[in-house]
Amino acid sequence: MHGPGEKGFVPTLIAIAREKGVSAYVGDGLNRWPAVHRLDAARLFRLALEKGSAGASYHGVADEGVPFRDIAGVIARHLNLPLLSISREEADDHFGWLAFAASTDNPTSSALTKERLGWQPVQPSLIADLEQGHYFNS
Repeated sequence: MHGPGEKGFVPTLIAIAREKGVSAYVGDGLNRWPAVHRLDAARLFRLALEKGSAGASYHGVADEGVPFRDIAGVIARHLNLPLLSISREEADDHFGWLAFAASTDNPTSSALTKERLGWQPVQPSLIADLEQGHYFNS
């Protein structure tokens, strides 16, 4: 999830880039992260409670797969840092606990969720949200 006030993955990536002096991605950086704006996720939770089936699983993703290199690129631009490809072996030292997520390809579809619940994300995509700059104000 992303959006103003988020305290999870994206702020952690930004903190790592600031600490290391580079914004890195693993390998070719084409591994994908699914993403959803927190306001779209909140609407989905409400719809799941109102319309969902007991025991059903719903995938709340607006961006079904954002290349990690694109995320690192926006971070590099906003922090005025170099963008660097690192190996999988270097990822643990660079990203710490986030290394697995930073190097895993995880495309995820929300097509069935949209069909079954009538959910349509309307908030900015992850990249558009990053480009707004609010993540870089602190």
